[in-house]
Amino acid sequence: MSNAAPQRLPAYAVFAALLSAAGLPIYIHAPKFYVDEYGVSLAALGAVLFGLRLLDVVQDPLFGRLSEALRSRRGLAVLIGCSVMALSMLGLFAVPPLLPPLIWFALMLTGVFSAFSFLTINFYAQGVVKADRLPGQGHLMLARWRETGALLGVCVAAIAPVMLGGFMGAPFAGFAVGFLVLALAAVVMMRGEWVSDGLPPSVGFKAVLGDALARKLLLIALVNAAPVAVSSTLFLFFVESRLEAPGFEGPLLLLFFLSAALAAPVWGRLAERYGPKPVLLSAMVLAILAFGWAVTLGPGDWLAFAIICVLSGATLGADLTVLPAVFATRMARISPSAAEGFGLWSFVSKFTLAFAAVTLLPALERAGFDSGAATHPPEALALLTLLYAAVPCGLKVVAIALLATTDLKET
Repeated sequence: MSNAAPQRLPAYAVFAALLSAAGLPIYIHAPKFYVDEYGVSLAALGAVLFGLRLLDVVQDPLFGRLSEALRSRRGLAVLIGCSVMALSMLGLFAVPPLLPPLIWFALMLTGVFSAFSFLTINFYAQGVVKADRLPGQGHLMLARWRETGALLGVCVAAIAPVMLGGFMGAPFAGFAVGFLVLALAAVVMMRGEWVSDGLPPSVGFKAVLGDALARKLLLIALVNAAPVAVSSTLFLFFVESRLEAPGFEGPLLLLFFLSAALAAPVWGRLAERYGPKPVLLSAMVLAILAFGWAVTLGPGDWLAFAIICVLSGATLGADLTVLPAVFATRMARISPSAAEGFGLWSFVSKFTLAFAAVTLLPALERAGFDSGAATHPPEALALLTLLYAAVPCGLKVVAIALLATTDLKET
């Protein structure tokens, strides 16, 4: 990566870390935090998360259009978006609810996720222009920096509340303050990158949705993100209640995401050398082989699960690095402004998390699962294992079938 450093690619890594810290880790931490601190039911939280993603059905495409309209003021728009996201994060974790906890949860998450959506669309759209100015295979080069930064951001955000809990009484408030500091750093490092020179005019959603390959890539992204959405939604519950290993959540999350971060640039280089399709297919097959083992685990099997975290995390690095680069390459050909395309990409990637929450959490509650309880009905634990370990593998098989029947040569 050193030869790309003068291109200011480290700034893209830091900004990606900021966005990733506001994405998946919030699905991991926020529901359990509001269950444990305020007694909100799992079913209610799942319904709120799903409702927010229904909002994205409307707002993500609109944010794509807004990004186009503000292209000449993109730096200011990004600054406002980062401010909204950081302040909403403080409200979510550092401010006691000023309204009933469920309503406060919904309002603060609306701020976090709306800003996240807008910033993600701007960031990836600007990346398409940036990549075209890089030497060689610019989209894969940028993806290595961007997705490695994103995965490192996920690593820190996933374990920060657990680690902060070792020396402060309000670890989630500390997490929110740290997020604010990261937002400031990201804004400063990316200043001057939000340029409109060279940005082509928008061609609208029609060019994206009317392209068969773009539609297929969006479908693959939707199905391929679903296994991570399922496992992320249930991770804390699986470790605490199925493995009976409370306190191991932080180290195990670190193993998973750190493994993904270390593997991401390797997958990127392999894709440059051998092509994205065989590399992605290989990673997907390896993911099933690694994660399927989790079905057999029970109380005390944390060491075996740690190995699974390392192996499955490494395969995640391919999903998060190569697939967005393939989509960006296609956008460069059919919709060079890319904002509308990544508005759709942002929607499908987040929809899976919401759908997992609204289906899995109520199902566990109906089976008698109670977060934090000393014991659980055997049928609830069996369902937890099935949902956490078996369902993601089945979804991955569907993603493999879709990718195997897709010709990526056109990208």
